[in-house]
Amino acid sequence: MELLWGLLKRGQQWAPRPSQTIYRRVEGPDLGHLEEEEEDWEEGAELPVQFCPMELKGPEPSDSSPGRSAPIPWAAVGRKAAPYLILTALLVFTGAFLLGYVAFRGSCQACGDSVLVVGEDVNSELGLDSGLGTLYWSDLQAMFLRFLGEGRLEDTIRLTSLRERVAGSVRMATLVQDILDTFSRQKLDHVWTDTHYVGLQFPDPAHPNSLHWVDAAGSAQEQLPLEDPEVYCPYSATGNATGKLVYAHYGRQEDLQDLRAQGVELAGSLLLVRVGITSFAQKVAIAQDFGAQGVLVYPDPADFSQDPHKPGLSSHQAVYGHVHLGTGDPYTPGFPSFNQTQFPPVESSGLPRIPAQPISADIADHLLRKLKGPVAPQEWKGNLSSSPYRLGPGPDLRLVVNNHRVSTPISNIFACIEGFAEPDHYVVIGAQRDAWGPGAARSAVGTAILLELVRTFSSMVSNGFRPRRSLLFISWDGGDFGSVGSMEWLEGYLSVLHLKAVVYVSLDNAVLGDGTFHAKTSPLLISLIENVLKQVDSPNHSGQTLYEHVASTNANWDAEVVRALPMDSSAYSFTAFAGVPAVEFSFTEGGRAYPFLHTREDTYENLHRMLRGRLPAVAQAVAQLAGQLLLRLSRDHLLPLDFGRYGDVVLRHIGSFHEFSGDLKARGLTLQWVYSARGDYIRAAEKLRKEIYSSEQSDERLMRMYNVRIMRVEFYFLSQYVSPADSPFRHIFLGQGDHTLDALLDHLRMLRSDGSKANSSGLAPGLGFQESRFRRQLALLTWTLQGAANALSGDVWNIDNNF
Repeated sequence: MELLWGLLKRGQQWAPRPSQTIYRRVEGPDLGHLEEEEEDWEEGAELPVQFCPMELKGPEPSDSSPGRSAPIPWAAVGRKAAPYLILTALLVFTGAFLLGYVAFRGSCQACGDSVLVVGEDVNSELGLDSGLGTLYWSDLQAMFLRFLGEGRLEDTIRLTSLRERVAGSVRMATLVQDILDTFSRQKLDHVWTDTHYVGLQFPDPAHPNSLHWVDAAGSAQEQLPLEDPEVYCPYSATGNATGKLVYAHYGRQEDLQDLRAQGVELAGSLLLVRVGITSFAQKVAIAQDFGAQGVLVYPDPADFSQDPHKPGLSSHQAVYGHVHLGTGDPYTPGFPSFNQTQFPPVESSGLPRIPAQPISADIADHLLRKLKGPVAPQEWKGNLSSSPYRLGPGPDLRLVVNNHRVSTPISNIFACIEGFAEPDHYVVIGAQRDAWGPGAARSAVGTAILLELVRTFSSMVSNGFRPRRSLLFISWDGGDFGSVGSMEWLEGYLSVLHLKAVVYVSLDNAVLGDGTFHAKTSPLLISLIENVLKQVDSPNHSGQTLYEHVASTNANWDAEVVRALPMDSSAYSFTAFAGVPAVEFSFTEGGRAYPFLHTREDTYENLHRMLRGRLPAVAQAVAQLAGQLLLRLSRDHLLPLDFGRYGDVVLRHIGSFHEFSGDLKARGLTLQWVYSARGDYIRAAEKLRKEIYSSEQSDERLMRMYNVRIMRVEFYFLSQYVSPADSPFRHIFLGQGDHTLDALLDHLRMLRSDGSKANSSGLAPGLGFQESRFRRQLALLTWTLQGAANALSGDVWNIDNNF
C-alpha cells in the first residue's frame, strides 16, 4: 500500500495538471447561458490530498559506484507497474469527475443547461409537482414574461390596422414582404411562404348590387340606396331575386319553423334577418332549404352594447360576411389550390344558390315599416324605434347581385424554431393577416400578438432555450373569405399533418371586449387550459389569476367558459377536417357582440374606446396565455393532452340515446353496438393512462411512442368511412354530415315527429325516419368510435372486440 501511494505521487508529477469546470450565473442579456472558468492547479502548489513522503531503501550491492544508486528490485517492479497504476488512477479520476459533473448539471438551478432539462423532465403532472420541475418551469416562465414585456404590442396593433390588407391586393404583397423582413432578423431556423391561387368573389364596380321595390306588374320602382356599395357577401349567388319581404328574426331553423307555423309563406320570399347567433352562411343555407329567393342581413342595435358611454355602430353601416357554408376555396373542394394542381370542374356543395346582401339598420328600418301581417313575438323585436316589427309579408322586393369571381394569389407566411428532441412534431400557432376594412379586432390584434410571440421566442432561443418539439408560427391570408389560406394549406398537407401537428392555437378574434373570457377548444385541451389559466394574471382584477376570475363568476367554469369550435374559425378546420386538436381564445363584452366586427368602423380607435383604454392589458393577457400554452406543449416530456376527456364526451352524448331505446326496440333495432364501442374507448383510455404512470419515464423511445398515440387521438375521431372530398368535416363529434353523432340524434328525433321539420344534418323536410339510413349512420358512428378505441389500445394483439 505504501508503494502504491508513492507511485501515485510520482504519477501526479508526470500527469497533466487537473482542471475543474466552475459554472457561474450570467446576468443581463446573456440570461440562461453559462460561462465556464478553468481553474488550474499551479505547478508546485499543494495538492488537494496530502500524500505522506516515503523513502524506499534496500541493500546496496558491493560494486555500486559512489553517487549512483544501485537498482532496487522493488523499485524495478514499481517502475514496470507505474504506467498501469497511473492509467487506472486517471480512469478513476475521470469517472468520478464525470459523475460529479452529471450530478452538478442536474442539480444546478442557475445553469443554462437547465433550460434543456425543462424539456427532459417527466410528464407535466409529475414534473411540475417536483421541486426540480417547478423550479425550471418558473425560470422559463420568468424568461418568457421578461422578453414578452419588452415588446410594443399596442403600437403593432395600431400600425397594422392602418394598413390596407385585402387578400390578393398590392398593399398586401408589401405587408407580406415587411413581415418576411422582420422574421429574417429573428433567431429562427426556417422562414418561408407558400402561395395559393384561389377563387375569391368581389363586387363589380361597373355594375353595383341594388335593391328595388317592385310593382304588381313586376316593374322596378323606387331604388333603396345601399350606403356602401363595397359591402357585400362573398360567394353569394349572382342574378336577380324577386319576392315578398318577410321578417325572419336571426334566420335560424327554429325561427323559420315558427313563421311557417303562423301561416307565413316562405317559399318565393325575400327574408330580412338580423346579424348574430348564426353565421351569414348558415342563415342563407337555411333560408334556401325553406324555399326563400334571397336574404338581406342587417345589424339590429338591440344585439350590441347599450352602454351610452361606449361607441356604437352607425345606423347607416352594413356588416360584411361571406356565405359559403364551409371553409377554403369553394371552387377546389377537397384539393389544395397550388398553381400546378389540375382541378376537376366541381364546386363546393356549401355554395348558396340564392343571392344575399348586407344592408344597414337604416334601410332595414325602412323595410320593416312596409311589412304587414302578425306582429312579431316580443323576443323578436329589436331596437329600431320606428318599426313595429311585423312578420309580413310585405310588398315585392327585387335584389340584384353582380359579384364576380377573380382568380387571386394569396400568401401564407411561416416561421419555425426546430425542436431538439422531436423536430418532426409541430406545435402550431396562427393568426389571420388579411382584413376587409381596418380590421383592428378582426386581424390586427392577432397579427400583432403573433409577431410579438415570434420575437419573444426568438430572444429566448438566443439565450439558451430550445424546445423539445418544433414551434411553427403562421400568418394566414384569405381569412375573411372563410379561412381560405389555412384550409388550402391543410388540404395540401392532409396526408401528413395528423402525423406531425400536435396542437393548433388560433389568435383570431382574441380581443372583442374585456368582460367575459371564452375558450373555444377541443376536449383534449381543457385540462391544460385550466392549468395555464392559473399561471396568467387577470387583466381586469389585480391580484387574481385568470382562472380565479372566471371561476369566481362560473361555479362550473368549463361548462360556462369552454365553447365548441365555430365553423368560421381557422381552428375548426384543423380539428374537424385534419384531426388536430385546436383552441381559440376570446375576450368579449359581457356576452354582447363587438359591434364593429366586419365593418368599416373596426378601427384601432373604436377598439381602444370600447375597452376603455384596457386594450394593451387584455392583448398582453392573450399573448401570455398563448405563449405559456406553447411552452407547455413544446417542452413537456409527455404531451399534456387529456385523452380521457373524450370518454366523458362520449358518455354525455350517447346518454341522449336512452330515451329512444323503446322506440327502436319496437322496430327491432338496438343501440347496443355503439354502447359497446363507447365502453371499449373508455377502457382503452384508462389502460393507456395506467401504462404511462407505471412506465419508466426516462425511456425516450417509450415516451415518444406514448406521445404519438396521444397526439393522434383527435384524428381517430375522423370517420375513415366517408370521403374528405364529399364530407370534409369528418369528425364524428364536431363535424358536419350524416356520419356525425348530431345527425344520428336528429334522425332519431324523427321517430317522434311527423318529419316535417328540416334538421341540422341536412335531411330534406318531409322524409321522416328511415331505417336504412339509420342503420348506415349507426354503423359509421360505431366503427369510427371503435376504431378510436382500437388505436388508443396500441398493439393489435392487445385489442379485443367483444361484439
